[in-house]
Amino acid sequence: MTGVLVTGGTGKTGNALAELLRDNGVPVRVASRNPSDGDPDAVRFDWDDSATHTAALSGMDRVYLVPPTNTTDPMPRVKPFLAEAERLGVRRVVLLGSAIVLPNAPSALELAARVRARNGWVVLRASGFMQNFLGPHPLGERIRRHGEIHTAAGAGRLGWIDARDIAAAACALLTDPGVEPGDRRDYLLTGPKALSYQDAADIITARTGRPIRVLHTGADELAATYRAAGMPGVFADALAAVEDSIRAGQEDLVSTAVLDLTGRPPRPFAEFVQDHTTEWAHVGSSGR
Repeated sequence: MTGVLVTGGTGKTGNALAELLRDNGVPVRVASRNPSDGDPDAVRFDWDDSATHTAALSGMDRVYLVPPTNTTDPMPRVKPFLAEAERLGVRRVVLLGSAIVLPNAPSALELAARVRARNGWVVLRASGFMQNFLGPHPLGERIRRHGEIHTAAGAGRLGWIDARDIAAAACALLTDPGVEPGDRRDYLLTGPKALSYQDAADIITARTGRPIRVLHTGADELAATYRAAGMPGVFADALAAVEDSIRAGQEDLVSTAVLDLTGRPPRPFAEFVQDHTTEWAHVGSSGR
């Protein structure tokens, strides 16, 4: 048997990718910590239980790899999985990496280098997800409940990308025989235009009729907000510190990789907002 193992299979990109693969008639195994009883393709997967790695990989020749979330040090948990994938002869791994480098987090860079070093394995360096503007992400929850965006990024811009476009790019690399990475082992994935938080707020306001305010704050206060939302402290601090690099213009990047891989341009933020207008439009001042 051959097919694609989708780790993080119930997440933002994994769920969309599994649907695309099924639409293309590709056998799929959907891996997650809590697999759905109603999904015959679902399998239990735990980064801390190597026995689940072997069971999930068995018979699969391709892998979509979503590393552990909310951590600055994924490599110790992913390394045994990669070794098992190599032992079983997995021919293609597509790693969901990040275009945004967290400060003091060399492990993520080490993981990407490990994937790029193997022939046929590829890294997708995705920019910030448009889905962060939705709950349960802290950014989306604050917009929904309070009509506010708190940011330390100033007027800095980011090439926000729809998770569905990340899934489409991954699907092309995992299924299309005409898409071969060759010597290219790394793709920067962004939306069609870099936007500031004020740009995003203006688009949400225009599309939903609900005024969204942008409040400028410091990275320390932002980190405290993330910790209050349940993020581990070290990760919350690193994520908040990223806004300093956005403010400095270091993340103001746009690529054509989605178009190159899928044959169509990535969705603009206005289209994403139009698809999700009800997520923000019906919350009263009470926060519900």
